[in-house]
Amino acid sequence: MIHPHTYIHPNAKLADNVKVDPFSVIHQNVIIGEGTWIGSNVTIMEGVRIGKNCRIFPGAVLGAIPQDLKFKGEDTTVEIGDNTNIREFVTIHRGTSDRWKTSVGNNCLIMAYSHIAHDCIVGNNCIMSNNSQMAGHVVMADYAWVAGFTAIHQFVKIGQNAFIAGGSLVRKDVPPFIKAIRNPLSYGGVNSVGLKRRGFSLEKINQILDIYRIIYNKGLNTTKALEYIEEELPASDERDEIVSFIRDSERGIIKRYSKSEPEEE
Repeated sequence: MIHPHTYIHPNAKLADNVKVDPFSVIHQNVIIGEGTWIGSNVTIMEGVRIGKNCRIFPGAVLGAIPQDLKFKGEDTTVEIGDNTNIREFVTIHRGTSDRWKTSVGNNCLIMAYSHIAHDCIVGNNCIMSNNSQMAGHVVMADYAWVAGFTAIHQFVKIGQNAFIAGGSLVRKDVPPFIKAIRNPLSYGGVNSVGLKRRGFSLEKINQILDIYRIIYNKGLNTTKALEYIEEELPASDERDEIVSFIRDSERGIIKRYSKSEPEEE
């Protein structure tokens, strides 16, 4: 299962049925779970933890030190969950003393040439399409989908089940269950297609839509809109998730699209 034309440090811990193709390098202090395949010309550096049944495609580099001048050599990690695919030439950097790790959850697909920087937390069942770039300290919740050639500013938060259109520049937080589209990036409605695929009922989707109509269409400031939602709309997991996300946002959330605001060149 281990090709002879590989280098594996003696203290790296690989499960018995891990497969490693030729010309890959696995450094010390690495743990790789059962059933995982490491393609050719992959570099897995110190501090990487990879779960079960993952597929790491040729050219990927996992666990390089952060591109952060504040990093002083702390003992940090990259942690990859189970059943996750890391495609060609993806780079994922170790954490810093901020979070001590960079993590990608279970059942994720990180497509070719994407980058996940230090201290990012990517949830379960997430997708990053080709050439997506994630700066440091980003949090991406479960079932979020970032389309190709998207650049995400540091410290941004992306809510669960959100969809971000390709070629976007993400400077503000993207709330749960919505589509983020246009340039500058704006609220583009509820991610109804994604929610239907996940088994959300039409009634539940309409409830989410009612919440965002209050936030984006009623003419209230954010504080008043959240108060109105809590007072007037029935409690639900989705309502509470949206309210908590927006209330806790430090960068502020993306705005509603306005035709009076010219698109950026």
